Amino acid sequence: MYQTFDPSLIRRYLVPFKAHRLPLVPTDVLIIGSGVAGLRAALAAAEFGEVTILTKNQKHESNSYYAQGGVASVWRSDDSFAQHVQDTLKAGCGLCDVSAVETMVREAPIQIDQLLRWGVNFDRELGGMLAVTREGGHSSPRILHALGDATGKELANCLMYQVTQRESVQLLENTFVLDLLTVDNECLGAIAWSAERGLFLVRARITILASGGAGMLFRETTNPAIATADGQAMAYRAGATFRGPELVQFHPTTLYIAGATRALISEAVRGEGARLIDRSGYRFMPDYHPDAELAPRDVVSRAILAQMAKTQITHVYLDARHLTEAAFQERFPGIFQMCMSFGINPSRKPIPVHPSCHYMVGGMKTDLYGRTGVNNLLAVGEVAYTGLHGANRLGSNSLIEALVFGARAGMMAGQQVASDNTEIKVPRFTTTVSASPRTELDLADVRSSLRSLMWRNAGIERCGERLAESLEIIGFWARYVLDKTLDTPAGWEVQNMLEIAWLMTSGALARAETRGVHYRTDYPQLLPEWQVHLDYIFGATEPLLTPVN
Repeated sequence: MYQTFDPSLIRRYLVPFKAHRLPLVPTDVLIIGSGVAGLRAALAAAEFGEVTILTKNQKHESNSYYAQGGVASVWRSDDSFAQHVQDTLKAGCGLCDVSAVETMVREAPIQIDQLLRWGVNFDRELGGMLAVTREGGHSSPRILHALGDATGKELANCLMYQVTQRESVQLLENTFVLDLLTVDNECLGAIAWSAERGLFLVRARITILASGGAGMLFRETTNPAIATADGQAMAYRAGATFRGPELVQFHPTTLYIAGATRALISEAVRGEGARLIDRSGYRFMPDYHPDAELAPRDVVSRAILAQMAKTQITHVYLDARHLTEAAFQERFPGIFQMCMSFGINPSRKPIPVHPSCHYMVGGMKTDLYGRTGVNNLLAVGEVAYTGLHGANRLGSNSLIEALVFGARAGMMAGQQVASDNTEIKVPRFTTTVSASPRTELDLADVRSSLRSLMWRNAGIERCGERLAESLEIIGFWARYVLDKTLDTPAGWEVQNMLEIAWLMTSGALARAETRGVHYRTDYPQLLPEWQVHLDYIFGATEPLLTPVN
């Protein structure tokens, strides 16, 4: 319908190999990724068998580690499960799975209790009660936070310490996973590469994908450089259903300094009373939504774009001058130091901010235990789509999602391997790649150009004409890049990014309405007939439209 190149250009495996000739690492449970979801899954699975974690960079490098805001959980008597469920469903704009929402909300306090037992240092009020704050879309204060604005770092460090205490867990850093190994729709492990080992095979009874997001597809992003959609691409090639690739969340407030890397300014700053103003000092959010600065993120992001257009400037400002320097520094020590490094004292001067890509709402379709449509392949965290977020993620629901569903997937995997006594064998098969002799492209330039194209045409605001243009351009690059056998992580990343950019843009063009994070200027209304999921399956030319349960 909208495709500009044949999806068959996407090869099943990125590189040719002979499975039985590769060095072998056998394990019971393979976990790909070392963020909060992967670590929580590892701790649950390690109670039953041997666990191997592969992480692309150093062990702490993940989206989780850089999460500032906090963890959403009903914790106080003036809040309720029903309220948290309703807030999440409202944000999801009709695409949530109610059972997934209820599961997360009810099991969230259990995970918080476990974190406290493991020693997570949540911030507390005078008297010792856990401190909570409110973020956009939440009807009550229920965001627990740690170290002021370093919740993700505290959680990741705590979980990583617990992992290192388990003799049954080994963690391999600086290891790039190219593909999931499958035979007859069963995942047998993965093909990986490291500078020390070269190509090698990890043979596992069950594999848990926890590889994180895809923010690097966009020029403006809060994500670290590792977020290049590798997990989404490898799972898609392996036959898992990619649900809602068009659903990408943009964070309204990232520090805007020309020439500097975008840095997140947590939504919790607005939760503590900061206001958005334009260059004349006008507070504009009440003009766009009754909840003003605490409206859902998609609303705030679009409002900022509109106000930027009105005032003809590249950014707006976050005004936190109601907080004293001591109060701001105590509550947001990391943000304070970051702002001061650019000569901005947030207690005296408004912070220049601009929206950026933040979170991949769509992902690999799973059930409530992380199981995908590929046997023995589970997915958790940002790479997965449980139905929790629907069409828009509520702030601070991501870390708690990682904990709840990471624990569920790890327990499921552990129980399965505990009852499996079969010998781990290496399958004997060979993959081949017939590369075309077309002219080589500058991969670094393709990567940079792709990110600019996606930000310009498939970002916060989208329209059919520009999306169709983007598909043509992505198709052109794909014809020259996807048929090549590349031999470096940088090259494999570009191939993965092209594949997922094509799916994301195709889905954005197919969904001819506005819903949640997906905003079409040419279809600005939410339409009842589009209360469906867009499901992409490897090799199909168009998405399958699946009604919401």
